Amino acid sequence: MAGHSKWAQIKRQKGANDMARSAAFGKLARRITVEAKKAGGDVSAATLRAVVEKARSANMPKENIERAIAKGASPDASALEAITYETYGPGGSAIIIEALTDSRNRTAQEIKHLLGELGLTLAAPGSALWAFEKTAEGYTPKNTVPLSEEDDAKLMQILEKIDAHDDVEEVYTNAE
Repeated sequence: MAGHSKWAQIKRQKGANDMARSAAFGKLARRITVEAKKAGGDVSAATLRAVVEKARSANMPKENIERAIAKGASPDASALEAITYETYGPGGSAIIIEALTDSRNRTAQEIKHLLGELGLTLAAPGSALWAFEKTAEGYTPKNTVPLSEEDDAKLMQILEKIDAHDDVEEVYTNAE
């Protein structure tokens, strides 16, 4: 019976799950490295602690967390930097894009190109941040914008495409 191998099904499902976990762990490790660099390796720093907790809740191995902290705390830490981009989506919804990159110029051009393909443009710094409050977890909207079903569907597609970019860590919106 061709195609009825149980291992083939397990392998396919495990491969997909492993890829998703690997991508999530990679993003979390980069975020931990940047926060450790900001905190100078101080594990009791609030932002570093919050990111480590997020990694633990995602079942990231302890060794990976410790390695990322050590990498960020070392004096020759890679030049990863966190960058925030702002834009407006359908229905006037504000979108905040947090990226973590080793090349600010490359990422800026890639994000601009991606937004252009989606029919959006990069907004000036501070033009969308006013609608959000910075917390230890990220950004929470101060007020929300109601969207029609059509605009909501467009926004979901936009958010998925932006989040699929390798350097993008988090995407926030103030849409309901």
